Amino acid sequence: MPELPEVETVRRGLLPALEGKRIVRLDQNRKDLRFPLPERFAERLRGRKIEKLERRAKYLLAHLSGGDVLLMHLGMTGRFTVGAPRSGRAGVGEYVHEAGSDAKHDHVVFHMEHGGTITYNDARRFGFMLLIPEAELNEHPLMHGLGVEPLGRDLTAEYLARRAAGKKVDLKTFLSDQRIIAGLGNIYVCEALFRAGLSPLRKAATIATKTGRPTERAEKLVTAIKAVLNDAVAAGGSSLRDYRRADGALGEFQHTFAVYGREGEPCGPQGRCGTVKRIVQSGRSTFYCPKCQR
Repeated sequence: MPELPEVETVRRGLLPALEGKRIVRLDQNRKDLRFPLPERFAERLRGRKIEKLERRAKYLLAHLSGGDVLLMHLGMTGRFTVGAPRSGRAGVGEYVHEAGSDAKHDHVVFHMEHGGTITYNDARRFGFMLLIPEAELNEHPLMHGLGVEPLGRDLTAEYLARRAAGKKVDLKTFLSDQRIIAGLGNIYVCEALFRAGLSPLRKAATIATKTGRPTERAEKLVTAIKAVLNDAVAAGGSSLRDYRRADGALGEFQHTFAVYGREGEPCGPQGRCGTVKRIVQSGRSTFYCPKCQR
């Protein structure tokens, strides 16, 4: 499933084609994805302008004129592709590539002003789209209770230590909790812990003092989380199985994984020293180097 860097990469790819543009028409080729599509979906979107396109955790949020928000989730196989406008306007055409997906899974097509199209294709249909009144967005069940954005200013060593103080849960599970850090998933937790030199088995409380102040471990961890996510976004995300960018191209960050998916191999991008081990925590595979991570 796409994680934060992949969703952010898609957002940036869609930005010139969507933000500030009006939806002329919407083709809805089925009634549902993971959930039923909103009632009168095509009718309610026709003529609406996308004022702003944001990302919150792993969700795309298109703020519409008239006060609604189109919330979109890619699921496991969802992808957006951008078609060039007939007018040939600069900016949008730069994102046009052959995506290689089967057109029978083109479930929603946005026809934008100036002739551009944005097609949502989803073979497994685990993605979804919801229309939520702007005033109710923050209290919506999908948004309410989400933790801080890992690339935002609110993720600090002080915040992380305060949340970790007294926690007996392991560090991997703690970091994967969306109520603490929104959008940080399995791949990037593994990679961030490696960069910080911290074992995923370490108790979360050990990154804080008894009074809830950050230790050096907390400082290293915050730095590592931000660095690994920024590197992944710069590389266009990680292409595992179905993920593609909005331009149809593959992400490249998987080629620099230090530990993720590298069981039995030397750790680090250049095979630095120890051997990567795979364990299971909370039902998810964890990859780490017992020698480098303590």
